[in-house]
Order: sequence, then C-alpha cells, then structure tokens
Amino acid sequence: MTMVTDLTARRLEALLANEQRTGRLPSVVAAITRDGSLAWRGTRGTASGSADSRTADLQYRIGSITKTMTAVLVMQLRDAGRLRLNDPLTAYLPELGGPEVTLRSLLSHSSGLPAEPAGEWWERVEGGSFAELVAHGLTAPPFEPGATFHYSNVAYALLGEVVARVQGRPWWQSLSERVLQPLGMLRTSYDPFDPHAQGYSVAPYSPLLSEEPATDTGAMAPAGQVWSTVLDLATYADFLITGHRDVLSAETLTEMATPQSGSSREGLATGHGLGLRLLPGGSGTLLGHTGSMPGFLAGLFVDRPRRAGAVVLANATTGLSADGLPRSLLEGLDRWEPDLGAPWMPVESVPEQVSELLGVWHWGNTARLLSWDGSRLLMQPLTGDREESFRLGPDGFVGSGGYHHGELLEVVRRPDGGVSHLVCSTFVLTRVPYDPGAPIPGGPPPTRP
Repeated sequence: MTMVTDLTARRLEALLANEQRTGRLPSVVAAITRDGSLAWRGTRGTASGSADSRTADLQYRIGSITKTMTAVLVMQLRDAGRLRLNDPLTAYLPELGGPEVTLRSLLSHSSGLPAEPAGEWWERVEGGSFAELVAHGLTAPPFEPGATFHYSNVAYALLGEVVARVQGRPWWQSLSERVLQPLGMLRTSYDPFDPHAQGYSVAPYSPLLSEEPATDTGAMAPAGQVWSTVLDLATYADFLITGHRDVLSAETLTEMATPQSGSSREGLATGHGLGLRLLPGGSGTLLGHTGSMPGFLAGLFVDRPRRAGAVVLANATTGLSADGLPRSLLEGLDRWEPDLGAPWMPVESVPEQVSELLGVWHWGNTARLLSWDGSRLLMQPLTGDREESFRLGPDGFVGSGGYHHGELLEVVRRPDGGVSHLVCSTFVLTRVPYDPGAPIPGGPPPTRP
C-alpha cells in the first residue's frame, strides 16, 4: 500500500473534519486510491449506530452509486452481443406502453421518463415486484425522448429488469456474480449485515438524531439498493479507472465516460455519460456518481488520467457534499503530492506507414504538423488550434480525438507509390499549400476580378 505523507494525511483529514463539522454528520468515512493502491483513509464522527469500531468494514448505504453497477451489467451484455444500446426498451419489456425510448437514453437520463414511480415515496416503503410496479402505473413522461437531461430513478428500475430478462436470473444475482465477486467486493450486499451503520436524520435546530428506515426497495433496487464499505468502493474506483478483464474493459469504460446528455440549467457544470456522472475537476473531468437514501449519503469519483479515486460515505440524510468533497480530496492530493504521470519513453522503430506521413502538411494555407507519440499519430495545427489524434488499426488511421474522431484518414498515393495527399472527411492535406496536383482545394484559390 502506497500511503501519503503525514503532512498530506493531515491536510486530507482537515477537509474531512470540516465537512463532518459543518454538515453535522453523525459519522463519515473516506478513502483515496491511486495507482491501484489505497493511498489514504480517514474517518470523523463516532455516531455510526454500530458498536463495532472497525470503520473500514462498516457498511453504509450507497444509494445511486448502485446505478453505475446496473450500467456496467448493461454494457457487459452489449459487449457480449446480447443487446444493443439503440434497441427500443419495448424489445425487452413489451408490456410497457408510452413513448419509444432506447436503452442508451435510459442509461444517460435522456429518455424523458419521470424521476420517480407513481405512488408512495419508493425510498421509504417496502418495494414490490416489477409486475406490481408496472400495474401501479408510471406517471406521464415530462419530456420527449432526447429533449434534455432529466434524472430518472424509474429508468434504472427498467434497466435492471432488462438485465434480469436477458440474463434469465434476478438483477442482484447478476450483479453479485458478474461484478462484485470478480472484483472481490465481498462486503457489498443487497441487505446490510454487521457491522453496518444506522441511517440518521439530524434535527434542524439541535444535534438530536432520528433513525431512518432501511427498506427493501424491490423492483426499484437497481436504482439505489446496495450497501457497501469504503474499502470495497475504493476497489470499485480502481475498476472504473483501469477496467477488469472479467468485468468490463477500459475501452468500454471510456465509452461510458463519454458525455451523452446535459441540461441548459447545468450548462457545463455537470453532464452524464452511460451510467456515469461527469464533473469538471482534477485533470479535466471526474467521473463517478453520488448517492442518497434515507439516512445515508455517498460519493465516488475518479480522475482516470491521474489514476486516482475518492470515496466518501456518511450516515445522514443531508449535510454531505457528495460530489464536492471527493473533488476536493482528489485535487488536494494532486496539489500536495502531484501525480508524476508516465515517463516519456523512446521507441525502437516507427511503422513505415507512419514514418512516411511525419512532418508538415497543409490544409489550404494552414499548416499542420504530424508527429508520432509511439501509439498515436498527432495532428497539431501550427496556429494553436486543438490537437487531433489518429490510431493505426487494421483499416488504417482512424480519428481517436478531436474534430475527426471516428473518421478515416485516407492516404492517397501517386502512380509511383509515393504519398500524394491525405483526405479526412473531405479535408484535403497536401505537402505544400494549395498543391495543384491535389483535389479541392488544390491549386491556388480563385482570385476576385
């Protein structure tokens, strides 16, 4: 285990202590993981409701962090070819009516479906079966599919049922067998078992505590049922950073972290990928989720480029900044003990199809420098515009970042086999400005009469 220095630990502990004090949290635990190892763990407050002092093993309810696990199950099925994200929901749940929505829109909270199911507050009552959920009726969708981001607990109840029907086993059994067990998350469970925290609500004008219920949410469980520990969630954070060969690849996790939906109210302050919430912070974007259930608050966010993650768990209905504190912990860690990043490494050779493209090219009169970093072809405009990148695959160079992401960079050759010009989605690049031997915009620009 690579731990932080005593000074950094004290500073991180101060962040946690301030949160516990100002938020009036009965107890709060936190952990930071970096490079696959636990780097720091802290706790403040002793009113956990448990006589067991082993805070590392103490279960808290994690609320909507459960949704990220449901999303992982959906992406597993997609990667196995057993469903497609653009499939309509009714292909799997034909008994449902209403507007046609896709699995992708459910994952990204852009389906327009209501936030909550009809009836009583589902977080505080014992839940029923999926058939009972449907029979009770779903309230009318407030938005057209794709119109805006609209957070929906209902969407994840539906996704959990899709998983159950495709797998032919209950949602929880799939989650346990296909995610938790491979990751070694043995203290993550559907119902709590000792030692576990008691959820509390704090009186508004005094430090009195009231116990909150811990219900079985039934068909709504895929949206927020799970209990876990700070160490198990640190393991889960590591998974979100690197992937796991028996759970989900790093490439699929990158896809899940790609922005899918947002709202005009939030602007660029937050967005949503496929089951993951996206926040500005750290090295650029943090990904993860917050969680809340009666008596509990939780937050888990990771900074993938810096290979670091932060987890916070509290047993209070309100008072924890479930996204702000993880962000502060991660940014504090990098400020006090900066990530060194991967070292620059030379290569023994450059692929021939790469070496013949290196150097300066021109789009009209605009110069672009093509260079090779050992795994990607980088295109850097000399005017200071944003860099683009291309990866070499079996079909040639394919855009991996920037304006031409996903587009093929075609190498056009002369009759003698030499490279004449490059074409990417109608953009023509030539070795000299306005090369008359190349197509549009080949030759000098037309002059005005």
